[in-house]
Amino acid sequence: MRYSKAFVPTLKEVPADAKVDSHVFMIRGGYIRQVAAGVYNFLPLGWRVIQRIETIVREEMDRAGAQEILMPAAIPAELWQETGRWQKYGPELLRFKDRHGADYCFGPTHEEVVVDLVRRELKSYRELPTNLYQIQGKFRDERRPRAGLMRGREFIMKDAYSFDVDAESAAKSYDSMYAAYKRIFARCGLDFRPVEADTGSIGGAKSHEFQVLAESGEDNIVACDTCEYAANVEQAAIRAASEPGIQGGGELSKVSTPGKKTIADVAAFMKIAPSSLIKSLVYMADDKAIMVLLRGDRSLNEIALKKLTGATELFPAREGQLQKATGGPVGFVGPVGVDMPVYADMELKGASGAVVGANSMDTHLSGVDLARDVKVTEYVSLRQAEPGEPCARCEGHYVSYKGIEVGHVFSLGTVYSQPMNCSFLDENGKSQIAVMGCYGIGITRIAAAAIEQNHDKGGIIWPMSIAPYEVTVLPLQTNDEEVVRAANELYESLLDQGVAVLLDDRDERPGAKFKDADLIGVPLRIAIGKRSLGEGTLELKWRRESESSNIPAQGAAQAIAKLVADEKARLRGAGA
Repeated sequence: MRYSKAFVPTLKEVPADAKVDSHVFMIRGGYIRQVAAGVYNFLPLGWRVIQRIETIVREEMDRAGAQEILMPAAIPAELWQETGRWQKYGPELLRFKDRHGADYCFGPTHEEVVVDLVRRELKSYRELPTNLYQIQGKFRDERRPRAGLMRGREFIMKDAYSFDVDAESAAKSYDSMYAAYKRIFARCGLDFRPVEADTGSIGGAKSHEFQVLAESGEDNIVACDTCEYAANVEQAAIRAASEPGIQGGGELSKVSTPGKKTIADVAAFMKIAPSSLIKSLVYMADDKAIMVLLRGDRSLNEIALKKLTGATELFPAREGQLQKATGGPVGFVGPVGVDMPVYADMELKGASGAVVGANSMDTHLSGVDLARDVKVTEYVSLRQAEPGEPCARCEGHYVSYKGIEVGHVFSLGTVYSQPMNCSFLDENGKSQIAVMGCYGIGITRIAAAAIEQNHDKGGIIWPMSIAPYEVTVLPLQTNDEEVVRAANELYESLLDQGVAVLLDDRDERPGAKFKDADLIGVPLRIAIGKRSLGEGTLELKWRRESESSNIPAQGAAQAIAKLVADEKARLRGAGA
């Protein structure tokens, strides 16, 4: 492509609403433009990246034996009503009516549609296993779309669905997709970790997220420093404590704590460690108030709490709800004497000598013994795993990371096939319910995640496998016939050898061309100047490196094409 003919509207200024690097550089580099909150146009550069990611995904899905289909974006409500998700999914599901008043949704995921397809078409065990996938636009009505493509409302996703005769066969399908995902993300040039995760609104028995490691990530991950175990903090296994998390003595007594509402403030005022306090959290589980107790220095695992309560809607009690439930003001709530279910983290079993709120203004209680002073409904693991604590699988310890989820694999069992009666006849002619798995990849999120891992202050540094162009050729003096001729000849030769090349033939200063090349992030830059050409050389610079080198002008196209092929082969090999 010739830059003079390309639609690449780059910007010098940082957009006011762009907060993360991928959003900044995709706007500045002319990759995307916002249409509405969380909804974007993909410009030519951006679409080329998406197409290259899709190619890798298709190749690996096909290699794993999956078959591509395309399902409708608009889904009739009755399919979702069969599984109960029409009522359960929540406000992220974009619902609408057609002209006849029939209810539809814009599909955020397609379990119901694919089950309906399979139950109509596949009747015998001989037709299983089968794995069907699509690459399609999705819409989820996020409350706060943000961070550009990382948390948009409309996005492109690859979703696949496997159907098997039994759990053993389904486990093989799951493992096949797990391996395919590792190849896909390695080929995309990403530094990632598969981590155990919650099944969320999709459901099922187990799942793994594929997390790209980046400080801008929204997900908190812990990974063992010794074994390969890694998990989202909400899912990470916690080794059972050998002794109570709080041990002390003293009689139950009131302590005046004027204005001290936070754990840190109370601990400093009483000259004790935050770990000696019990954090009392009041939540509304649907319309019912419950209390959760954690050690003062711990964080609540809301997913574990939601599973425990089975609540459709779970949120921290508002001030009025909290006061009605406990009789105490915000900042001084505690478990002694309350009339509601009280769930204590397992770490607090046997806790004594603790400090809690007294349900009275400016007052706390010390010397609290949970077994003696509090009516605990149940002890259960309710805290998040934290860095530094022992691994639950070996003798190592957890290290924390931030991650961007780019893929998720689920072992569904019969969560969808049972209520929709997706059955087949086994070898004995008996009807059986198909066992399912589902597997999603955020195509557009991969593009954003790749930038979060691969950029500098000047712009994007694309991995060769997903870059919009593999090489950019920069003639530095466009008024010099020899320079222009050499640039055009190199451009045409690279095209002939199958290299994706961008020729910057604009009448711009060299500095402007260098800056734009850095901004859009093409991996390999070839500068052709009058001086170097006179010496029979061209300047070659990898975007990732700070220094350039000279290569002979004679045979340059073949040498450059080999560099591109070698780098693509390296990434392909990383995914082997």
